[in-house]
Amino acid sequence: MSSETKTDNPSPVLTRRKLLYGMGLAAAAVPLGQFLAACGEGTDGSGTGTPDPMDSVVDPGAWATGGTRSMTALSSYPDPFAAGLGSACALTCEATLGPCYATTVEREDITEGEDGLPVRLAFLIVDETCKPIPGATLDIWHCGPDGLYSGEDASDFCTTGDERARSARWYRGVQTTDANGRVNFNTCFPGWYSSRTVHIHFTVRLNNQEYVTSQFVFDDALDDEIINSQPLYNTRGPRDTTNATDNVVSAESAPEYSFQTKRMADGAMLAWKTIVIRSSLSNASCSVPGGGGGGGGPRPPGDGGMGPPPGGRDGGGMGPPPGWDGGTRP
Repeated sequence: MSSETKTDNPSPVLTRRKLLYGMGLAAAAVPLGQFLAACGEGTDGSGTGTPDPMDSVVDPGAWATGGTRSMTALSSYPDPFAAGLGSACALTCEATLGPCYATTVEREDITEGEDGLPVRLAFLIVDETCKPIPGATLDIWHCGPDGLYSGEDASDFCTTGDERARSARWYRGVQTTDANGRVNFNTCFPGWYSSRTVHIHFTVRLNNQEYVTSQFVFDDALDDEIINSQPLYNTRGPRDTTNATDNVVSAESAPEYSFQTKRMADGAMLAWKTIVIRSSLSNASCSVPGGGGGGGGPRPPGDGGMGPPPGGRDGGGMGPPPGWDGGTRP
């Protein structure tokens, strides 16, 4: 993506009211709402030497199921950024948008009641001096446990034409950071699809201008544990791509683009990451080291999600949706 300053129209956002109107519902259970180097050297990523707030969490020894309704201890989850940051933060670098971006919804819980391993995603957005950025919008999207994306305006390559996926808007959401640069989403752990490691897409915008579009991943051992043993995730066999073999977030960059995670007392996962954006669009951007395209995509039911997408391993997964001009989202 170009580092030139350009006005980026905001993503198409459905408010809760608009979403309900379009679905013909009168009420809803869905609430509204790097190369990234560590900002410091402490065990909590702060460089302050203060105790890690995660140390006080009692691990129940098993992951929860049932989606976000199983997050019964949500109000007691610790703030992973409470210890603060250092004074210098390295930029979060660009990675491909991918072909599965679609209209998003302003909300905190992005599951629409879907089942899966519940995850609280905690983000902190700062600039290169580690100064929190209030008023930035964070737009995230990822596939469900079955490897499918949602949205009738998403490519059939991403939904495989599945009518249930096309009629939903699950695992998509956008929110605005608070005065401390913080924002949380409640979701379920993503599934996998052929030629891609487990990942979450995101875009950060400030004043309607795009500052970074990239992707974060999870530790390979954690991915394998969940995919091989957890309900909904263990029905399709082993995944065919790991962080080490992915062609977007490579083995070289995966450690810096992986969420930190901790199992909470209710069995949900807390996953957190700091996103560092440029203090000005006139400053140079960067690309994820070792990353390439965005090969692979969800496969139709019946083939286990294995095998390359049409046109080869990289076919269809490279680059943005049709009509995307490098700045304006469809």
